Amino acid sequence: MFKCKQCGLCCKNVSMSSIYAELNRGDGTCKFFDGNSSLCTIYDHRPLICNIDAMYESFYADKMSRDEFYELNYAGCRALEKAQIKD
Repeated sequence: MFKCKQCGLCCKNVSMSSIYAELNRGDGTCKFFDGNSSLCTIYDHRPLICNIDAMYESFYADKMSRDEFYELNYAGCRALEKAQIKD
């Protein structure tokens, strides 16, 4: 299972990719993100694109290993963390 830090950085930066456009509340943050808790308000029913494990099973299992897919996602997390430090 993907180990999310639940920092909310991906949810606060949905404007970085057009695939998340329908989730953008207009300021680059996901419309389902709760800024007080840094958690998703619809977590149990979140879109497929927000579920790393379901995305892997649905689209990437035949293309790469689960560990490779996780590492790509962890790299994205690290990039968001670095960008936040610079701000």
